[in-house]
Amino acid sequence: MTRIFDEDLTGGLATRAIHAGQRPDPVTGAIMTPLYLTSTYVQESIGVNKGYEYARGKNPTRQALERNVATLEGGRHGFAFGSGMAALDAIMKLFRAGDHIVVGENVYGGTFRLFDRILSHFGLSFSYVEMGDPQRVEDAMTPATRAVLVETPTNPLMRLTDLEAMAAIAHRHEALLVVDNTFATPVLQQPLALGADVVWHSTTKYLNGHSDMIGGMVVVLEDALADRLQFILNAAGAIPGPFDAWLCLRGTKTLPLRMRQHDANGRAVAAWLAARLGEERVFYPGLASHPQHALACRQMKGFGGMLTIDLGTQDAARQFLERVRVFSLAESLGGVESLTNHPFTMTHGSVPAEVKLAMGLTQGMVRLSCGIEDVEDLLADVDQALAGL
Repeated sequence: MTRIFDEDLTGGLATRAIHAGQRPDPVTGAIMTPLYLTSTYVQESIGVNKGYEYARGKNPTRQALERNVATLEGGRHGFAFGSGMAALDAIMKLFRAGDHIVVGENVYGGTFRLFDRILSHFGLSFSYVEMGDPQRVEDAMTPATRAVLVETPTNPLMRLTDLEAMAAIAHRHEALLVVDNTFATPVLQQPLALGADVVWHSTTKYLNGHSDMIGGMVVVLEDALADRLQFILNAAGAIPGPFDAWLCLRGTKTLPLRMRQHDANGRAVAAWLAARLGEERVFYPGLASHPQHALACRQMKGFGGMLTIDLGTQDAARQFLERVRVFSLAESLGGVESLTNHPFTMTHGSVPAEVKLAMGLTQGMVRLSCGIEDVEDLLADVDQALAGL
């Protein structure tokens, strides 16, 4: 009987999520990818091996995850890292001193911190641009620009970037388009199909989906780019352990199913909050009032479970965060459980206050990551938390 576990597996996204990049164990026939807890591999002779030499470079469990996510993203090569920030750091090692990167102004605070506090000291320069207007990106390009780095939807203001327009600008200037697809996941958005050169994720979030590991992933199409990333991965060694890779691989099997519920809950909670607070105080691309709703409908297959609300003051935000019971106040997002946080002091705590305020991030904002609980319980929770504010 022919099995369907090849890397070139075709079929629907849910089928690929379960099977792509994996084969039954050749020794036992185990259908789940084994956990290869080894640091090295026995070689038959000098230069003769079974494709594995040292586990920093390759591990079969990690490789199964890499192939799986690459297939979901429509890419050819995947590279797993020890965290989302390690993945981004590896991408930035594609560049050298003197290179310039155009970055969306409302990126995750950890991205800003890496660029502003570390990489700028190594000769890279960064321009932060509001990417809702492609002309602003065009105007920011210089002869030294080597990449345009996009996060869409953004964290936490839920702004979108037209990826096809960004790809055209980047490629016209012989630069790479690098896209953080963590919020949307390959279920809701396919940046490579829209012209991106590099896609990356914090696999800690939706890809794993169970809040029990830390990891990152980079996916590319081009072979030469993949060769450079594999060299960086092996040389710098910021890899995940095999158990973390196994946990994430378990998570991707249910990703399409989970994302449908995250999306359904996100839409319902956003619509309820817009009716309660007013549309101008709810940031969610699935709302018709969102200024980029038409782009979201064109570029995405759903709107996801992430949204932000503006409660006006930090005191109101604090009271709301202390009152929620089904939602939990915590860092991170994308797990099966609903989470909430205060971006001004948490995800963007390392960003200077004047920069946060300039991009529109205020102390009264609260970010919600809608999990897959019964939506009636989520609505009841935000209702009671808002009572009396």
